[in-house]
Amino acid sequence: QVQLVESGGGLVQSGGSLRLSCAASGSIFSFNARGWYRQAPGKERELVASITNDGSTNYADSVKGRFTISSDNGMNLVYLQMNSLKPEDTAVYYCHADYRRLLRTVRSWGQGTQVTVSS
Repeated sequence: QVQLVESGGGLVQSGGSLRLSCAASGSIFSFNARGWYRQAPGKERELVASITNDGSTNYADSVKGRFTISSDNGMNLVYLQMNSLKPEDTAVYYCHADYRRLLRTVRSWGQGTQVTVSS
């Protein structure tokens, strides 16, 4: 089992920046992918950004050009650089880690970190 801990959330003014970090315990899991989801009040959890072990990235249309996902060599750490933040970005941000166990792909989730963007 893997433990994920997010950090870096907080309050920021519109147009500001934040950098979220997510640390995964251990490096023996050979992560297939890391990513970030977010959930705003009254809304469904949505994909923000993901990165696979081959370096491919994917972003929600709403954050393209503003957010950047990156990871360390072993994908033990994943980051989400958020620039030009908007009030619509206000949400709890959750990181995940995907890895294979036997024939299954397991997804672990962090506890979430609050991002609040004021107008």
